[in-house]
Amino acid sequence: MISSSEIKEHMEVKSADGQHIGTVDHLEGSDRIKLTKSDSPDGQHHHVIPVEWVDHIDAHVHLSMDASDVRSKWTHLPN
Repeated sequence: MISSSEIKEHMEVKSADGQHIGTVDHLEGSDRIKLTKSDSPDGQHHHVIPVEWVDHIDAHVHLSMDASDVRSKWTHLPN
C-alpha cells in the first residue's frame, strides 16, 4: 500500500508506459495529487489524480495506468 506521505512537491509523475504526466504541485487531503499548471496541455489548468492510481514511488511517482488512460480520466480543474 502506498503512503501519501511519500509523495512530495515537485516530484515527477510518470505513467505505466514511462511518459511524463506531470509534476506534483501538492497533495489535496491524503487521497488526491494536484499537478502543476505548467504540465497542463494548455499550461493554465491544474489536473488532479487519485493516490490510488499510484503503483510505486522512488525518485518519481509511478502510476499503474498508461498515459492515455490517465489523461482521459484525470480531473480537470477550472481556473
